[in-house]
Amino acid sequence: MLKNKLIIILALVGVMAGCVSTQQARVDFDRNSEITTADYKTFAWLNQSKILAESVDANPVMKVRIDNAIEQAFIAKGYQLVNDTEQADFTISYTMGSREKVKVDSFPLVYRNSFMWGSRYYGGMGTDTRVRNITEGKLAIDVYDVKSHQPVWHGWAVKRIKSSEQDNPSKAIKMVVEQVVAQF
Repeated sequence: MLKNKLIIILALVGVMAGCVSTQQARVDFDRNSEITTADYKTFAWLNQSKILAESVDANPVMKVRIDNAIEQAFIAKGYQLVNDTEQADFTISYTMGSREKVKVDSFPLVYRNSFMWGSRYYGGMGTDTRVRNITEGKLAIDVYDVKSHQPVWHGWAVKRIKSSEQDNPSKAIKMVVEQVVAQF
């Protein structure tokens, strides 16, 4: 009997551990296969504002954090920042934004409560529905070839923004930017 309870508890712990989400950013990219980037050594910003299209409700302090994080990520990869776009091998720009989403979870009550035999287990199972508002942020970084004036690479990240990250965003911004630029 004790052995059966231990097996059930271990199985439940395993299932719960599998359901835990680290809320990492989903990162991906698209590359123009017709242009090679192997000889790139220098980069510059595409335009003076650095951002491709600034949204109406953009936070200017957040923009400075993102500008700096992107510059530092490319420098950390070994590229040199130059001021003159014509002297650079490639230019960079980015877009950012966030949106509110509604997340609905609906589970049988037995998944939310303790495991019990009886009416909850046999036939009397109700559902528990929870509705939450979440903020999802997106950052996209674009790379353009200076000689051909063609887009070379587009990398992006989408991440749920937790309230702790809204209060202190620098660490999350740095992490997401590094994940995106690592794909270049």
